[in-house]
Amino acid sequence: MYIAIAILFTLFCSCVAIAIFTKRLEDSINSAPVLTFNSQDRPLEVYPSISVVIPAYNEEINIRDCVQAVLASEYPQKIEVIIADDRSTDRTRAIAAELAEKDFPVKLVDVPNRPTDKIWRGKNWACAQGAERATGEYLLFIDADVRLEPQAIAASISEAIKTKSDLLSCAPQIVCGCFAEWLVQPIMMSAIAIGFDYNAVNDPNDKTAFAAGMFMLFRHDTYKKIGGHTAVASEPVEDIELARLVKGQGLNLRFMLAIALVKVRMYQSFATLWEGWTKNYYMGSQKNLFGTLYSAFVLLLIFLVPWIGIIIGIYLFTTIPLKTGWEMGILLLSFSAIALQFRLRKSSAEKFQQPLRYWWLGWLSGILVAGIAITSIIKTETGWGWTWRGRSLALKK
Repeated sequence: MYIAIAILFTLFCSCVAIAIFTKRLEDSINSAPVLTFNSQDRPLEVYPSISVVIPAYNEEINIRDCVQAVLASEYPQKIEVIIADDRSTDRTRAIAAELAEKDFPVKLVDVPNRPTDKIWRGKNWACAQGAERATGEYLLFIDADVRLEPQAIAASISEAIKTKSDLLSCAPQIVCGCFAEWLVQPIMMSAIAIGFDYNAVNDPNDKTAFAAGMFMLFRHDTYKKIGGHTAVASEPVEDIELARLVKGQGLNLRFMLAIALVKVRMYQSFATLWEGWTKNYYMGSQKNLFGTLYSAFVLLLIFLVPWIGIIIGIYLFTTIPLKTGWEMGILLLSFSAIALQFRLRKSSAEKFQQPLRYWWLGWLSGILVAGIAITSIIKTETGWGWTWRGRSLALKK
């Protein structure tokens, strides 16, 4: 009986956790400002010059489409495009050189070796080198896997000027291709929306700061004022640290949804997805050990426990000759939790404009994301296997 009570209590906690998670997700997304383009809006009297900086390391499958999307932008001025090739070992540089030769606004920067007198991690060195060559009044940093709609740059510039934003960052539509992406990305996007609530990020009196590194639009003078990527050289999760610098200096940080105008496919396989999220998860929490472990526990409670409850309930119902009523209670609570889980995934799919796919594998999604959280702690604290694109992020002893 005591075991049955414990199972029922755990399932009840799962239902409560799912309901709270869903409410917080909906509150965050519903409060999010949305970057849109309306041809009826009054255009700016003067559009400032802009430089788009694209750090690239082994991006031969992405770089051409990314640059061509930028060049197709509907913007009144020429857009300076700077490809900072971070010593790629594939055809990235060759493709970038071809684009630079063909289109005058495109510039190729061959990123030199990283200096040894300072710790540089991730893409910070490439971004810093690209920014040094930029001449625009605004700097837009995007990743090579980002695809901009033609109106994206004009809309973001207009929004930044109207809201006097020193840094405007946008959450894009996450495109999923492989099976692993469908399992992990929807849950990750929901967790981020809850952990970094849009209202809190956009409130100048709240310390919460967040930016999405795949789309960060700076006023050029603001970028220089905070020290740019040099100021966060050793930080693997540089986007959040830059946001904290902006907000910490009393400057205007704005974080928006831009699902209709910006798209990104972050990872192409399970291996790259695992490497990327285990790089970022723990650091994104500012190495908050308790917070990271707690998030793993909650995700298991939300996504794994209901399915375990069904298995236990069915097993008890079909194997125990003398029914006690506990079996039916476990089944009812388990099915209630899964119904709530379906509502959560449906709401998430609608908010992020993603098909509701593989929701019934939520138990596997929960295990994967919890595993990412725990592995991220181990990698970050020990340096074992802590890499990005095969490059070690661990400090050399």
